[in-house]
Amino acid sequence: MARNFHRKNRLRSVTEINVTPLIDLAFALLIIFMITTPLLEQTIALDLPEESQKLQKPRLDQNFQIIAIGKEGKYFWGEVELPLSEIEQKVQSLSTQLDPPIIHIRGDQAIPYQKVIAVIDLVKKYQLNQISLDTKVSTK
Repeated sequence: MARNFHRKNRLRSVTEINVTPLIDLAFALLIIFMITTPLLEQTIALDLPEESQKLQKPRLDQNFQIIAIGKEGKYFWGEVELPLSEIEQKVQSLSTQLDPPIIHIRGDQAIPYQKVIAVIDLVKKYQLNQISLDTKVSTK
């Protein structure tokens, strides 16, 4: 008996689709979208928390100065009302000290935020990097 090496249906078309490349493509697109979607968000709604911490005893060896901004937008060095240009001179003189004090910035909640940023910029201009933004402690 002779063997027949002839193949039947040699020109038959392939009816199955190879889905492996499609699955790879789908996973690649999924990863790309998962990475880029958080980067596309430009606005984030924030509900800032209120500070509620236990009052700490101030250290006696700490040196500090207070710059305050009142409701009317007036600037104070301690309890003395001064224009911003004179506060800048005082901050500049503090920057020459070997151990400059901590600058506490206190702003009334009714003032525009830009006034607080102006004071922070002024302090940072003279490389004073110990800044404290004072807040009201919640009693809840």
